[in-house]
Amino acid sequence: MILQPLFFYLFSAVTIASAFMVISARNPVHSVLFLILAFFNAAGLFVLLGAEFLAMILVVVYVGAVAVLFLFVVMMLDVDFVELRQGFLQYLPVGALVGLVLLAELIVVLGGAFVSPETAAQVAQPIPPLSEMTNIAAIGSILYTKYILFFQMAGLVLLVAMIGAIVLTLRHKEGVKRQNISAQVGRSREAAVELVKVKTGQGI
Repeated sequence: MILQPLFFYLFSAVTIASAFMVISARNPVHSVLFLILAFFNAAGLFVLLGAEFLAMILVVVYVGAVAVLFLFVVMMLDVDFVELRQGFLQYLPVGALVGLVLLAELIVVLGGAFVSPETAAQVAQPIPPLSEMTNIAAIGSILYTKYILFFQMAGLVLLVAMIGAIVLTLRHKEGVKRQNISAQVGRSREAAVELVKVKTGQGI
């Protein structure tokens, strides 16, 4: 029982320190690396809470895709973050307002848990038929039965967003030959085939 609180404080301290270094590091590559470290320690906290599915998603999706993508973008494009941070004070009031709103929401949630702990306990309890399943099995059973329509709609929205991003960022270069499928399908036999009468001994 001593190891669980010990690991909790360890993961929490490293997560907070990594999050602070993300916004305070001068090198953007170091910021991304500290962000990856914060994600790993947050995944460790999820494992301690018994939410292994969230820990796996955090590592696979955010660390394996998003954070690595940020790292490659920073390293390949050589973005001048010093120039981007020059307008920090200009957007400081808006950021402070958003931070205060999020802080008020957290206070309301935590205050409700302390005022009526029986309500929070009921919300945290699993659905009775799924109470004997594991965490991942219960999430999969609910996701692919009761919420299958919303799951498919979310996938469709992500697919449309991906296609839209590709279309918006696609740039055609001058002088590069490209395939025009509609022109190929719509051309006639006369335009595609040319008969040439070659005399004997005058071939290619």
